[in-house]
Formats: sequence, structure tokens, C-alpha cells
Amino acid sequence: MQLFYDASLDNSFKQFFFSPEESKHITKVLRKKEGDVLYITNGKGSLFEARIIIADQKKCKAQLISEDRTIPRLHSLHLAVAPTKMNDRYEWFLEKATEIGVSEITPILCEHSERKVIKPERLEKVLQSAMKQSLQTFLPKLNSLTSLEEFLEKTAGDLKFVAHCEDSEKVELKRRLQADKDVVILIGPEGDFSKSEIKLANEKGYLPVSLGRNRLRTETAAIYACTVVAVVNN
Repeated sequence: MQLFYDASLDNSFKQFFFSPEESKHITKVLRKKEGDVLYITNGKGSLFEARIIIADQKKCKAQLISEDRTIPRLHSLHLAVAPTKMNDRYEWFLEKATEIGVSEITPILCEHSERKVIKPERLEKVLQSAMKQSLQTFLPKLNSLTSLEEFLEKTAGDLKFVAHCEDSEKVELKRRLQADKDVVILIGPEGDFSKSEIKLANEKGYLPVSLGRNRLRTETAAIYACTVVAVVNN
């Protein structure tokens, strides 16, 4: 099944137009014609079935046939991950985390951050593409680049963890998790969180966790954490 995305779509629509980019892909690449059936999600849990009525490469028009609603997960996973020095590594993390099942992502600025600027439009496209490729109907929420201090002040969750490499008492993440709970996990930059940042996170209720014996890259640590949460909840 080929899945398309339109954030504005809801069940009040009878007919709608695809964007020029999607229209060209449908007609020129996939060679779809009038009468062909397509599937579209709005990223909010809806899966729409639609039939093409005008196969125009600039303004493809379709008529909605039906809507199915996906049952939301009983848990949510919010990953706060410092942007990596190389953009492609962060994009890889976003893609794989979306495929595995992340709910929300916040890029965070830390004392040791090497990258302090991101391109949210580009990252949003990565999320959309990964959602469509993995045939999901919920698009992860991407928040603005936020300082760690601000994030700690405003973010809530049933279970809150900070993963760091300091030589201190920690418990493996998989032993801290519980099914059907909302989880928030902090993953630091290549240089790890500073001692003061770890202390602040602990004061805000974030429990220190280990992601195994090996030292992991930022993006690998985030994917590992995402996978462990998914396994506990599946």
C-alpha cells in the first residue's frame, strides 16, 4: 500500500486536491489514473480511502470513499535529544524512531552541544516520509529547539529518565520501564551532559539510567531507548 499525507484532511471533506508535489508523484511516478484508489493519512490517526477523479500532475483531485481510525497507543514516548554535529545522523535517528514508534521529539541545547541550529522544515519532511513509509497514521510531534533548562521546567511524564555516561549509580532503562506509561527520556550531545545538567535533571525528578555497557553515539542511544520502550509496550 502506498500512503500519502495531508495534515488538513478530515471527514468533513467530500473531495480534495493533492499538493503539486504529491500530484506529480501520483501521476508521473506512480502513473495513477482516474478511478484508481489511494490511501491518505492526516497524521492524527485517520486513514482515508480516496478515488482519483482528475489525474492532473499539478492538481490531482480525489473523492473520499471511507475513513478508518487507528486506536492510539496506551503509552507515549517523548525523546529529548541533542542535535548531532552531522545533520544526516540526526535525520537517521528521526526516521528510525518514527518507524519504531516515538510520539514526540524535542531537540535540546546543552552545555556541550556542537550543533546549535537546526532546520525544522527539513526534519519535519523526514518525519512525514518515515510515517508514510512505515504505514503509520500518527505523525510524531516535532518541537522547537529548546534549552535543557527550559525543557526540564515545562515537561511532564509518568516516567522520566536521563541517560548519561557519568560513572555513577544507574539502573538499566529496561528495568525502570513499566507498560502503558507516558515516558520522557533525555539523551545528551556527543560530549554528554555536564555534571550540573545531570544534577539539575535529577532534581527535576529524572532518574539516571544506563543504556547498556557500551558507549553509544547520540543517535544510537536514542534509537536504543526508543526500541526498549517499544518492546516493553508490545
